[in-house]
Amino acid sequence: MTNFLTRRGLMAGAAALGLSAAAAKAQTSPAETSETIAEERVRRNLAGFRSHKWQEHFETRSTDLLLADTATRTLHFWHRDGRAVQVFPTSVPISPELTRLGYTEVTQKVEGPSWRPTPSMRERNPEWPAVVGPGPDNPLGSHALYLSWQYYRIHGTHDVRKIGRPSSDGCIGLFNEQIASLFDQVVVGAKVKLI
Repeated sequence: MTNFLTRRGLMAGAAALGLSAAAAKAQTSPAETSETIAEERVRRNLAGFRSHKWQEHFETRSTDLLLADTATRTLHFWHRDGRAVQVFPTSVPISPELTRLGYTEVTQKVEGPSWRPTPSMRERNPEWPAVVGPGPDNPLGSHALYLSWQYYRIHGTHDVRKIGRPSSDGCIGLFNEQIASLFDQVVVGAKVKLI
């Protein structure tokens, strides 16, 4: 019986696989490519994230708990019923001056929020509209959790390139799919801490 598995045959097979993978990649649509790039950036940013325990930041777990870690660009969510922690990649403020740290809470949940630039944003960008309604041009994405701090939100984004990097004027941004999931789970009154 002849053995067809030779070193030369193995190398030829591996080369053919490499060419077929390159051809498949060349047929990838631009949308798939940008999504893949965004996912890779998030994966790279999450590689060094630090896992937190709720006890390190909150006294009790009597309600939902959210911890936004601006250093690792992650949001930790502990459900009030004791379910396992969920961790989401986020966008974070672009500078320390825009970053408010400490304790706050969720005061309102809005699906399809309207966006109003803050007075300081309007001062820097007078050409911006006073209000942007729900839709693809809205910086708040599909859902928003309003915090007790004026102008601060945890919200979605239609621009997936922002996730995993400093890109906001103070808010914490998530992929729309993830803020929708969080929106369905978190209650008004949830405790929030930004570090």
